Amino acid sequence: MTGTVELPIWLVVLVLALAGIAALDRILAPSVRWFFRRRMERAVARLNERLERPIAPFKLAQRHDMILRLAYDPQVMQAVAEHAAETGVPPTVAMQEARAYAAEIVPAFSATMYFGFAVQVARWLTRVFYRVRIGRIDPALGQVDNRATVVFVMNHRSNMDYVLVTWLIADRSAISYAVGEWARVWPLSRLIRGMGAYFIRRGSRNALYRRVLARYVQMAAAEGVAQAIFPEGGLSLDGRVGEAKLGLLSYFVNGFDPEGRDILFVPVGLGYDRVLEDRVLTEAARTGVRRFRPGPAGVVAFVFRMGWRLLRGNFPGFGATAAGFGAPVSLRAFLAGHEGDVAQALGAELMGRVARAVPILPVPLVAAALEAGVASREGLEVEVRRLADALSAKDAVLRLHPQGLEATVEEALLHLRRRGLVTEDLALREEKRALMAFYAAPVRQRLEL
Repeated sequence: MTGTVELPIWLVVLVLALAGIAALDRILAPSVRWFFRRRMERAVARLNERLERPIAPFKLAQRHDMILRLAYDPQVMQAVAEHAAETGVPPTVAMQEARAYAAEIVPAFSATMYFGFAVQVARWLTRVFYRVRIGRIDPALGQVDNRATVVFVMNHRSNMDYVLVTWLIADRSAISYAVGEWARVWPLSRLIRGMGAYFIRRGSRNALYRRVLARYVQMAAAEGVAQAIFPEGGLSLDGRVGEAKLGLLSYFVNGFDPEGRDILFVPVGLGYDRVLEDRVLTEAARTGVRRFRPGPAGVVAFVFRMGWRLLRGNFPGFGATAAGFGAPVSLRAFLAGHEGDVAQALGAELMGRVARAVPILPVPLVAAALEAGVASREGLEVEVRRLADALSAKDAVLRLHPQGLEATVEEALLHLRRRGLVTEDLALREEKRALMAFYAAPVRQRLEL
């Protein structure tokens, strides 16, 4: 018992290392997690005092706990049993598949990342690229039920949509986006999860996956989590507000509890003087290939060119961008007044309101006027005034240059000529007609409503 035991140095070091890891895992790590958790809770409490809609506790739950809660939800368990019976796989395998889907969907919201990083970056990026203007904000938004779940329904013009809306709504609440598979790239995926976004596989035919996704959307809505969706399912290829794809909307409708929280769908119309992806989108419209991705070399070249201009102080910006907020639609009231395919009727109603909420900016207005074939500056100003009057008669939201129509025309022509869409004598370049039609589309669509 008192004899000497000799051990090699490497074994002693290994034992000490394992002991240190055990102490860290069992003693120090829980204390550190508790410390930071308490700090986070205090920070969230202070944040909720200034937010119009406090962050829902559901959003702050531990991600691991949320994955388990979703995977073992009774409706998901039923879907697992049905999937196992239909496909012939063992129930344990089907359950593992459901848990994998839950882990893929559930975000990892961080209030620090959202308000301390994402909102600040969104504000900086938007102001670097654009002059931000607010469209019409419907007065009914100031009288909504504070207990209701708010879902922002937006047209999808650019990937800048996420950046713009995140910043504009930052003083109201933290919103949870439904984002496509393009964002499931490390490290972008970690950042997006931290902002509270949840990933969706657009066009997936897997019934089990869709049941898991539906339950997450419904659980978040039932707990009051503010969400933002793009019902078009992708970026607009022609510049117009498209029809709604009914996947997410049907989840809200099918999971709605009339005795629980109401769901308020807020239409948001977004407009730009320049869409960053315009060439890619018009090319996709020409070829009919929806699965488009800008080439890495092109993205790097664009970022480098814009960054170099910023450093030299001669970056002209991309003109104006604006967001308009229409009157909300109560799901409870909508269900009470409609029968049959409610999701389809709701989608048509919401996208109509979104199209009416899109603000009209200088470049789209002048592009529409140039398409009429004007041959002089005086003729252009006359056509712009005619279009502006016609839009005003239809109660469209015009966000033009504050110094009037002449300044609006001058500002828009500056951008169009810089892009090479129009010559000095106001002639449209034949190879750029698709781009011109892309920018004129919001004006044409608004005149048709």
